Amino acid sequence: MKTKKTALLAVLTAIALTIFVIEAQLPPLVPIPGVKPGLANVITLFTLVTLGRKEAFTVASLRVILGSIFTGSVTSFLYSASGALVCFAVMSAALLFCGDNMIWFVSALGAIGHNIGQIIMAAVLTQTVQVIWYLPVLMISAVITGVFTGLVTQKLVRHGGGIIQKMIRRFNSR
Repeated sequence: MKTKKTALLAVLTAIALTIFVIEAQLPPLVPIPGVKPGLANVITLFTLVTLGRKEAFTVASLRVILGSIFTGSVTSFLYSASGALVCFAVMSAALLFCGDNMIWFVSALGAIGHNIGQIIMAAVLTQTVQVIWYLPVLMISAVITGVFTGLVTQKLVRHGGGIIQKMIRRFNSR
């Protein structure tokens, strides 16, 4: 059981990492620094909804670590980790109050949390609170991209979540 679940988490991590690396290579959608769709979060949120917090935290953490190794630097790791940590905490808490038909809302809150985490890290690294003035721009983009990734996740959960749940039940029955 444990080996099969580990293999499933490895596959989900690989999918999230692939999406992250491809997205990092794409030109910006808008001419505003730091605004990206965050499509790898679809996999994290999907894992959170279908498998649970521990598994989703594992997928998100490994994606951040490996993504930073493949595409960035120590600074990019700090931004990515701080955003992912706040995002994960917000989405985990929001899921306690929202149903499966509100995943888009959970995702939007997570995207807002991600940007807040990154702004806090930017303030720490630059040793200035002036970066907070960038937050309103990021909040608008967070809501738009968060709703989009949430709707994608919601569709994925409806159409693929049952398959994952059957696999988990099969793992647990052995």
